[in-house]
Amino acid sequence: MRPRSMAIWLAAVPALLCAQEALPKAEEILDRYVAVTGGREAYQKRRTEVRTARLEVAGRDVAFTVTTYRALPGKAYTITEIPGVGKVEEGTDGEVAWSLSEARGPVVKAGFERDMALYGATLDVDLRWREFLTSAKTAGVEEMDGRPCYKVLLGWGESNELTRFYDKETGLLTKGLMRVKLPQGQFTMETSFQDYRSAGGIVQPHKTTTKLPGQEMVGTLQSVEVNVEVDPSRFALPEPVKALLAKQKSAAPPAER
Repeated sequence: MRPRSMAIWLAAVPALLCAQEALPKAEEILDRYVAVTGGREAYQKRRTEVRTARLEVAGRDVAFTVTTYRALPGKAYTITEIPGVGKVEEGTDGEVAWSLSEARGPVVKAGFERDMALYGATLDVDLRWREFLTSAKTAGVEEMDGRPCYKVLLGWGESNELTRFYDKETGLLTKGLMRVKLPQGQFTMETSFQDYRSAGGIVQPHKTTTKLPGQEMVGTLQSVEVNVEVDPSRFALPEPVKALLAKQKSAAPPAER
């Protein structure tokens, strides 16, 4: 390279570096999501929620309805009628996370399953994300469905990892990747969020597509009611779960003094 050409190139380097877009902090991206979906005040007004969604298993003639009740500070109850399986109930009173079905009987969730249940039960989790996430970092920009998105790496619960993609232009969440750790092994669950519309005072996705190994499920939000009266007994532990919990406590070794 000639000296004059080198000088011109060196003079252009600072301008080129400045032209490169600086990545926003993960905190800014997460807070922006709250702003574009309704704002802090709208989230703070929500005390209870009842939502109904239809789930369909792609490639199979299987569809069912899921109804979820949530209430502050972190209570939830979900009931699902699955063809061929029967009724499946799940919930948490804010401390104990559980499930109850004809196939598995009562289960007291622990580890990843408990973390996920408590996180999902929190009605205003997008507003209070700092209380749940152990880390948040912007990792770059990637295209999702032809649109540039910020890639955000999140840590939550007991060493759980979650990757989210937020649309650069709209600030909306477009996709999430979660590393799931269960007794059966580890795998990645991918969820896409689409068709954002206002429901219950918050702009939220009305269609979700969740991909698991060998399975794809499409969820369609049918209705959302907020600040409706919800009987507190909805969130009480079922008797079979209480019995299992008592059995587990009695079988546990005495605490060291």
